Amino acid sequence: MTSLQIAQFAAILTTALALVPGAAHALELPNKMRLSRIDYLIVQQVYRGWAYVGIFVVAALMSTGALALMTHAPLAYAAFALLIGTQIVFWIEVFPVNRRTRNWKVAPDGWSSLRRQWEYSHAASAALNLAALVCATLVVVRR
Repeated sequence: MTSLQIAQFAAILTTALALVPGAAHALELPNKMRLSRIDYLIVQQVYRGWAYVGIFVVAALMSTGALALMTHAPLAYAAFALLIGTQIVFWIEVFPVNRRTRNWKVAPDGWSSLRRQWEYSHAASAALNLAALVCATLVVVRR
């Protein structure tokens, strides 16, 4: 395999892996929005340890960045930019909610608006990540 083929494979694989958690959140969203306060807090505990998913995100950023630099393909740059977008959403929308709720160990006053922010931000991030995966795949398919 050439270094370009490795970069292509890595960009697709890591971007797909980075999409998995966000897609799971998006698929769960309709059911979770109907949960009571206590049920929501219980369900949220299934995400313990998901911080390790950050490894996939960093790998996806590195591999799509490498793909963009190696190919100079606009879609590769788009994939990288979309993954940056997922990070912007996370740090501006999701992370503050995680801090305020202590990763959903508590549900402070206004918890339902925090839940909306958390859930819809994850859905938006999943959409950005899916678009990044499509862009990275198209770079490879079009070559």
